[in-house]
Amino acid sequence: MKNDSKPVRLLVGDRVYLRPLSLEDTETYFQQLFDPEVRRLTGTTRAFTKEGIQRYIDGKSQDSSTVLLFICLKDTDEVIGDIALQDIDPINRNCNIRIAVESKYQGKGYGTEAMPLMLDYGFGILNMHRIELEVFSYNPRAIHVYEKLGFKQEGIQRDYLYYNHKYHDCIKMSILEDEFRELYVK
Repeated sequence: MKNDSKPVRLLVGDRVYLRPLSLEDTETYFQQLFDPEVRRLTGTTRAFTKEGIQRYIDGKSQDSSTVLLFICLKDTDEVIGDIALQDIDPINRNCNIRIAVESKYQGKGYGTEAMPLMLDYGFGILNMHRIELEVFSYNPRAIHVYEKLGFKQEGIQRDYLYYNHKYHDCIKMSILEDEFRELYVK
């Protein structure tokens, strides 16, 4: 943040907090979308413009089927990634979750801390029953983390993603509200 005001902390963990994006965050979000390792791990192939990102942020702020938040370090307020609940279906009580952490902050447990914060919001505030995610077969570290967090593999979509001259499988995983509560709610 460029001004002296403290950012809103919507969901707070030990080392990270999650906060909403605003139009003032356009440049930060734009820069993050070009981290080569994050692009590889998320299968991102599209190029973006600042104007497109500004429209995206503005649209998401008015979209009731999405909760898009930045992941920030508590000590410095530095933005290190983003996390979102998407395709929120209040009738069937399900949605998907996605996360992206800048490459220089990967492997430090920040994503592992951010995920339960967002899952707790999804199950405890939005009243979801099932939250799913997709992860690519070339990301075994993420698969291990998701399993550790309580996600269960549901299936594999073979040759789902064409990236860097090869096809890769997409692994579908999910966690149900009772599984989450058994692990996290005391």
